[in-house]
Amino acid sequence: MTQAAAPRIHLRANADGLSHPGAQAPYYMPAGDEVRIFKACHEQGLAVMLKGPTGCGKTRFVEYMAWELGRPLVTVACHDDLSASDLLGRYVVHGGETEWRDGPLTRAVRNGALCYLDEVVEARQDTIVVIHPLADERRLLPLDKTGELLEAARGFQLVISYNPGYQHVLKDLKPSTRQRFVVLELDFPTAEREAEIVAHESGLDAPSAASLVKLAHRVRNLRDRGLAEVPSTRLLVATGRLVAAGVPLRDACRTAFVAPLSDDPTLLAGIADLAEATL
Repeated sequence: MTQAAAPRIHLRANADGLSHPGAQAPYYMPAGDEVRIFKACHEQGLAVMLKGPTGCGKTRFVEYMAWELGRPLVTVACHDDLSASDLLGRYVVHGGETEWRDGPLTRAVRNGALCYLDEVVEARQDTIVVIHPLADERRLLPLDKTGELLEAARGFQLVISYNPGYQHVLKDLKPSTRQRFVVLELDFPTAEREAEIVAHESGLDAPSAASLVKLAHRVRNLRDRGLAEVPSTRLLVATGRLVAAGVPLRDACRTAFVAPLSDDPTLLAGIADLAEATL
C-alpha cells in the first residue's frame, strides 16, 4: 500500500467571504466535453445545471472550473429551511446599529464570483424563484429590503446541481426554472478512470483501487432491488483512505462502503456477501 496522499488545498477563504483559487489546480479528470462547454457558458454569461448522482464529482468539477477560470467561488448547500434571506442577506444589529449584511448569493453577484447552489431542489420554491432573474439574460438581483437592483458583475456565473434520481416527485424543478439553464449531465467515470481517481485521491495502491471499483460497479446494479443510492466515487475514496491508513481492506469496506448504503439488514447482508466474493 502506498501512503495516503497529502490533501490538496485548492481554494482559500478570505475575509470577503469568498473562496479564491489557489496556485494548485484541484484534481479533476474530464469525462467528456464538460470543461469546454462550461467555459463557453461562462463567456456567454449562461447559467449551468449539473445533473448527476450523488458523489460523482459535481462539486469537484465546479471547484476545478473556478480555478480554471480564475474566479472566486461561493458554495451554498441547499436544504429545506433555506430562505431567500439566507441567500440574499438581512439586516442585523451590530454595535448598537442596524446594518445590512450580504448573503452568499449577493456577495457572488457583487464580486463576479461563481455561485454554486448544491442540490438546489432541496430549497423552498419561494427561494428558488429568487435566482430566476440571474439565470436569464437580465443577470439582475433585486434586493427588496435595501431597494437595490444589482447587475451581476463581470465573471459572475450561477451554477446549480441536481440529482434527479434521488428527488421526490414533489421536489422537482419547475419548467420555468429548468429552461434558464444549460444542462451538463455528469455520471460516474469508466472503471479504469474511476480506479485512477480513487488511487490518486486516497493514496491506495492501483490493484486495491481497481478491486473497490469493481465492487462498486457490481453493487450499482442493485439499484432496482431497493438500493436508494448507489455507492459513489466519494465512498470509494473514503474506503481507500482507511486502507491506505492501515485498516484491513475488508474492515474498511464493511464500515466505509457497505454500512453507509442502507439500514436494511437483508440488503446489507447481500452487499457484504458481494464484497466478500469480489475482494
